[in-house]
Amino acid sequence: MVSRKTGYKLPPTTITDKLISQEARRNKALEEQKRRRAQRYESTRNLDSFADLTLGLSDHEDDVEDEDATPLPCHGSVAQYASMLSQPVDATSIATHAESSTIPLHPETNEPPSENNSSVPIIRQKKPKKKRRGKSKVNKWADKCMYAELLEMVSDTSEAWGSAGADGLPADLESGWVALAPVPQGKRCLAVAQSAADCPSHATLRSRLLGKVLLNRFPSVLPPHTILDCVLDSNWKENGVLHVLDVIKWKGQDVNDCESAFRFWWRDTRLGELPPTAPPPSHMLKSNDTTTTTTTTTYTFPYPTTLLPVPYHVDTTLPSLLTHIVPSLRLPRSVGIATPIAPSQGMDVDFTGFGQAVQMKEAIIEPDGLLLYVKAASYESGTSPLSSWIPIVSYDGPENESPLDLLLRRRVTYNGIEGSREEQEVDVEMESLQSGL
Repeated sequence: MVSRKTGYKLPPTTITDKLISQEARRNKALEEQKRRRAQRYESTRNLDSFADLTLGLSDHEDDVEDEDATPLPCHGSVAQYASMLSQPVDATSIATHAESSTIPLHPETNEPPSENNSSVPIIRQKKPKKKRRGKSKVNKWADKCMYAELLEMVSDTSEAWGSAGADGLPADLESGWVALAPVPQGKRCLAVAQSAADCPSHATLRSRLLGKVLLNRFPSVLPPHTILDCVLDSNWKENGVLHVLDVIKWKGQDVNDCESAFRFWWRDTRLGELPPTAPPPSHMLKSNDTTTTTTTTTYTFPYPTTLLPVPYHVDTTLPSLLTHIVPSLRLPRSVGIATPIAPSQGMDVDFTGFGQAVQMKEAIIEPDGLLLYVKAASYESGTSPLSSWIPIVSYDGPENESPLDLLLRRRVTYNGIEGSREEQEVDVEMESLQSGL
């Protein structure tokens, strides 16, 4: 019996109908993106604004116009009200109208008070106030990340239809996709950088689903008006690492309309231009052992200081999967980070680029899975079939085959079938040539 949590992570559909398969929904979403992109391109050209424009009257047409024609007042001018000023106005009617408009009506007869009932007090009824229903405001940062669907794959080859892509794998996996690996373990979030008066720039981390604040504003080297799709490392307090998956906006420039391969190149190029972030001072050191006289100190990061882009791979062929992508998912990743120390400890310190005594340490990053993006797709909010997630551990239990192993097995099987088909075609051609001779 599959638990509710495990079933929630399973694919939304099973591959039983070609019309509702993930491949069909992916093609539909890609066509919809192309249509919206073409519509935005046409709207930026402002062709509709030129539809009612004319060249105007020529000089010859101006001469033949009637010189005695009465000029019409311009739209919005006060000339059209000039005739009303010449009409006589009765001053007594104006005074009577002003007095009648200020006299309140009787509450029972709904008539103005006469001389006999002028002493009757006027009671004004107050309108009941409507109670406002408390409506929860939707956070503008909620569900802004492009969340990948779990890649639908058929484990049994007999369930497939015998054609390319029938096993759930994209037919153009080796040419039309970009891979991000290894995706680290952590919490998906948005990094929003803004300007402030007390510091050049500060960043805030917001949750993926609800858009709530995960980590309040902290100093950052990111330029203002920048939004990044990130993964907060599961051990960020020990290593201070914030993994960058994608870039949505950079210095106020929207990048989400660009294709995936360009966004990842832009991400690495711009992050490589940023200066290193100095860790907070060494007074943040905390003691671990208070029972003995010899105290050992460890450093805890109050906020992330290292922006680490997740490596991307444009080559998603089977040799690249076997030699680069899959091996990076099997072993943890080692990254060098800087932590402050006290110079009196007699250790090798480095002052370069930070302005304080630091030491370089090795941080271990645990892998979590593989992300696949359609190369021609733009960034879109919410769950999208244009991005697929392949974890390294099965959600049904560690004893079952993992989706990563299933992907590798299916690709090897498919390439083996294609190779045997090519060999058979070559043999048939050679036999036909020999029979012709």
